[in-house]
Amino acid sequence: MLRKIVHFWREPLLNKVYHLGTAYYKAKGFLLYRLLFADFGNGSYIRRPLLILYPNFIQIGKKVGIRDGVRLEIVPSGIRVPSLAIGDNTNIEQNVHIVCRNRVHIGSNVSITANCAIVDVTHPFEDVSDPNKIGSRVRDDESFVEIGDGAFLGFGTVVLPGVRIGSKAVIGANSVVVRDVPDYSVAAGVPAVVKQAYDFAKQEWTRVPAADKREQVKI
Repeated sequence: MLRKIVHFWREPLLNKVYHLGTAYYKAKGFLLYRLLFADFGNGSYIRRPLLILYPNFIQIGKKVGIRDGVRLEIVPSGIRVPSLAIGDNTNIEQNVHIVCRNRVHIGSNVSITANCAIVDVTHPFEDVSDPNKIGSRVRDDESFVEIGDGAFLGFGTVVLPGVRIGSKAVIGANSVVVRDVPDYSVAAGVPAVVKQAYDFAKQEWTRVPAADKREQVKI
């Protein structure tokens, strides 16, 4: 404890302000959010959220850090019980947009960098006679998003409905994920395709053949 105090004292002023702010938001999480959320683990915090709707359907694990501008939005259907869950020790950087109508599950030790969007919601556009604007239409289905333990989402990644991102998978910056990404692989692009995979037999990362990449581009 004394070592932590000495380290804090030696830090630059702005670092001290930041750490004090984090302590405040952790206290807010413990005193307020754990009463409002379905679960809000010890040591977790949310700094200045943009929007939180229906937190009673949101579960936050232990030691989760969520930075400024996050949008955690549940869109109830009245048919199913929605579930937005974030595992232990996951960090979510600034301006991340997460929308859940049915099921969005993010594992433990996941890193989600700034300006990412994760949604299990689809806005149907097929009926041109529908007087409602497309943005207010929401398809009722069993859609989901699952992100495995230890995954990493690069800056500006968009994850669309019906996608599973595997454990320790890495998604390149500004990618749009429209199909599953296996465990221990690297995917990037629009739409994202797998470019590398870890070969446990060789104990090294190997490139995915171009023919396999072309097959993955089909949507």
